[in-house]
Amino acid sequence: MFCPFCRHPDSRVIDSRTSDDGLSIRRRRQCPECGRRFSTTETASLNIVKRSGVVEPFSRDKIVAGVRKACQGRPVTDSDLAMLAQRVEETIRQTGSSQVDANDVGLAILLPLRELDEVAYLRFASVYQAFDSLEDFEAAISQLRIEHGVTAAAPAAAAGPTEP
Repeated sequence: MFCPFCRHPDSRVIDSRTSDDGLSIRRRRQCPECGRRFSTTETASLNIVKRSGVVEPFSRDKIVAGVRKACQGRPVTDSDLAMLAQRVEETIRQTGSSQVDANDVGLAILLPLRELDEVAYLRFASVYQAFDSLEDFEAAISQLRIEHGVTAAAPAAAAGPTEP
């Protein structure tokens, strides 16, 4: 780490603190040459390997932009999209890999988007999973109906038997 003031190639860490989101570390440093202090922020790098082979840094903004198109006209707020992007990033970082395929990012988006808004989920899945027929849509909708049937039946069963 070069001192930003005198370009000395070394510095001493005075204080370290984890950021509020827990994804980065803020370090307060002092240059042994000029004595001036400066701050650095350290994060674990996370790169996305696109289908073309190009590698680029992960961006929550790209997640939000891609999902926003699917949520157009739906009751989804910017705050909801920011939380979804955070969940996607946390899921990807939990893999422990510094490089992740773009396909894996798309898969990580599907579950939180389905929980957020099913219509937006179907829109996103239709593009991401390249639906090319009505049968693809029907299969996705049938899967959602099955999951609703399971979750709708569970509370009724938990409530106990009803009297006739």
